Amino acid sequence: MVSKRSGVTEPFSRDKVIAGVRRACQGRPVGEDPLAQLGQRVEESIRATGAAEIPSNEVGLAILGPLRELDEVAYLRFASVYRGFESLDDFEAEIKQLKSDKGESHP
Repeated sequence: MVSKRSGVTEPFSRDKVIAGVRRACQGRPVGEDPLAQLGQRVEESIRATGAAEIPSNEVGLAILGPLRELDEVAYLRFASVYRGFESLDDFEAEIKQLKSDKGESHP
């Protein structure tokens, strides 16, 4: 079960995860097979916690890692909504982190 911020709980849905990621990947070169694999990875990650109920933000965190590996632009789109980016500075900081993690150094 997934507990939402509103207090409502609902069953975990791999299809819902894939639909959300699909929106972030709109217009990107990401096929259905990689989306399905991402959904499976997220579900396995959630189930591996062994918790009967997991907060929805934990589902979001489980999505971010695999999505970042799949497509960085889609990752930024998803992260901007999930983390509530409010300014260009938020995007710049996340892009800087992406570049840093890849070992790129830019002034």
